[in-house]
Amino acid sequence: MTQDRVLLLAPRASDTRRRLSEAAAGRGLRAVTAEGWSAPDGAQGAGRTHLYGGPLLADTVARELDVAALEPPADWLARLPLALTGRRVEAVTLAEARRLRRPAFVKPPTDKFFPARIYPDGSRLPGPDAFDDDLPVLVSDIVRFDREYRLFVLDGAVHDGSRYAVGPRLDPLPLDLDPGAAEARAFAADLLAAAEGSLPSAAVVDIGPLADGGWAAVEANPAWSSGGYACDPERVLDVVLRAAGPRAETAPADLPFTRTAQR
Repeated sequence: MTQDRVLLLAPRASDTRRRLSEAAAGRGLRAVTAEGWSAPDGAQGAGRTHLYGGPLLADTVARELDVAALEPPADWLARLPLALTGRRVEAVTLAEARRLRRPAFVKPPTDKFFPARIYPDGSRLPGPDAFDDDLPVLVSDIVRFDREYRLFVLDGAVHDGSRYAVGPRLDPLPLDLDPGAAEARAFAADLLAAAEGSLPSAAVVDIGPLADGGWAAVEANPAWSSGGYACDPERVLDVVLRAAGPRAETAPADLPFTRTAQR
């Protein structure tokens, strides 16, 4: 990497942002913090830009700076077989979800438009005065994960990983220091093999064992907006640079996964 590359960071401070900034500097990238969710003055023409920040920053600056921000399809989890999800997951519109008459876990796939949580029924979801009826959401049966792991995936394989939760408690630990590492890697290999071609070459996938002992996919997210927890920041940076970088350098197979601005 050379000084003509820039890692543009969101203005909101986080431990991952700090660690990525330090890793980028070690590779000769200039880490630049965005101002008010927009590109800093003079960013155009400043160099080939990579992005770490989240949907709001991506939607604001990706087109201006010609960045291809890759993300998993909104219905990726719903398209997996039951053996890999451990529960029924449906990709529906918010209008359809409002008609639910049973408890369910409901979340927007990528953008955090409203809280991802268990809703007693669809009447408790935000109404049409808050969000359009056609907003995509995921509706899943309620399950409990005993532990949850974050995997940074590059070219269909786990590049690095971290445990991030034990039950409801945040508890980060490098993947290979966790007693369940071998099981996590084995399930991840099966999941990524089954999902071949359905994810961009750089992404984040969360997995974990359910209360009954079976392993399942939690969700998939863009690497450029995901926390690194106890992952090696150098390896996280490898995935982030691929996940959001110059469009001209993006592989043709990844272009269909480019995020379309939501505003």
